[in-house]
Amino acid sequence: MLTTMLAVLLFAVTACGGGGSDSGSDGDKGKGADKSASDKAATKASEAVVSIAPKHGADSVATSGALKVTAAKGKLSEVTVENDKGEKIAGEIASDGATWTPSIHLNSATEYKVHAVAKDSEGREAAEDSSFTTLTPKNTFVGIFTPEDGSKVGVGMPFSIRFTRGITAPEDVEKAITVKTEPAVDVEGHWFGNDRIDFRPEKYWKAGTKVTVDLNLDGVEGRDGVYGEQSKKVSFTIGRSQVSTVDVKKLTMKVARDGKVIKTIPVTTGKPGMETWNGQMVISERLSVTRMNGETVGYGGEYDIKDVPDAMRLTNSGTFIHGNYWGGDAFGNYNASHGCIGLRDTRGGYDRAAPGAWFFDNSMVGDVVVVKNSNDRTVDPDNGYNGWNMSWEKWTA
Repeated sequence: MLTTMLAVLLFAVTACGGGGSDSGSDGDKGKGADKSASDKAATKASEAVVSIAPKHGADSVATSGALKVTAAKGKLSEVTVENDKGEKIAGEIASDGATWTPSIHLNSATEYKVHAVAKDSEGREAAEDSSFTTLTPKNTFVGIFTPEDGSKVGVGMPFSIRFTRGITAPEDVEKAITVKTEPAVDVEGHWFGNDRIDFRPEKYWKAGTKVTVDLNLDGVEGRDGVYGEQSKKVSFTIGRSQVSTVDVKKLTMKVARDGKVIKTIPVTTGKPGMETWNGQMVISERLSVTRMNGETVGYGGEYDIKDVPDAMRLTNSGTFIHGNYWGGDAFGNYNASHGCIGLRDTRGGYDRAAPGAWFFDNSMVGDVVVVKNSNDRTVDPDNGYNGWNMSWEKWTA
């Protein structure tokens, strides 16, 4: 009896174990095959290949034209370039996803880090990281600009930059200078020769306009082997509008503030043979007293006045609008100057109610003085900040 019962139990255990083993073996085999295929698909490398130029670790890299990211057998989905200050460099991925290039030049003597990602046709990602350092230039240039940061100027004042080296790549330099205004207005630059560029709107600035200029010149190759070294932001504000019109025939000047004439002043201008320029001129400098010597402007020893009061420069060549205490009864009656615009004043400028003193006290750099009806020609646009004498078409050509 005991032998029979042990035999039955042994069969039952064998049957359960055997059946479970066969069934489990088939099931595990199937599940294992599925899992292997899934893992293989998930871990298959992306076919996309990311390439970064210049190569990792490169130094003395050019600030323009050297940086480029490309993707083969896939499309770029992300490109990040940062300098050693953590500032991102703007750039654009091409519409076909094959390339990325920076939209601006790079700064000199700066380390950059690049991170790029591309996806293949199956959406699988490939990434590449690199770093490099740009060149340290041996020769540099800067731009000397006006008006100064934080200043308030009249409606005729352009933003003018004179470079310390002649520029042979003007498009690259101009691209590195951005001008933004509030309220917004189109501002364009115009080159005078190869070392000066002025920026202005089509018409005089609107009173109260806020202007911000970003000089991103660091790393710009302005001429072969000569690089900019400035990275500076400049802001200035346009004050009230003042445009004064000198009528040479009538010997008067009408001062208009915000479009309304607030004062009419008798003047004297250039006598025959030494006429005052016609045209729109911008006050570029204010001097409470200055010396005027004919030898400095080609008039020999005709005059040397050591204490000219309330003088404001209109041209680089020496045209001023200034106080005059020696002119007698010329003001409003006849032209007696050597090309300047004279207003009656006192020696030492002590009488601030005198026309010359009043005009000086009520003017600022950037105000406009328009001269008309003179027998001379129109002032050259680059003789001072007088680009308003160019049409907008010529200015933007």
